[in-house]
Amino acid sequence: MSDRQQIYARTLDLIEPFNKKGVAITEATRFAQDLEWDSLTVLDFVANVEDEFDVIITMNMQAEIETVGQLVDALVRLTA
Repeated sequence: MSDRQQIYARTLDLIEPFNKKGVAITEATRFAQDLEWDSLTVLDFVANVEDEFDVIITMNMQAEIETVGQLVDALVRLTA
């Protein structure tokens, strides 16, 4: 399993508690539109991701990340 696949799998595990609507998650899933997350949910989720991967996701990065796939790509870069 590649690093990206492992990061994707861990990311899916982190999304699960916040997936109140039971949306089927893919790399194209959008946090705001598909999962309908508000800003507080995003903050909680980002904090969990930062703790899990021991990284810092800046506000500028957060603004650019709209989909699960984009988040995974950013985490691959941050953990390299």
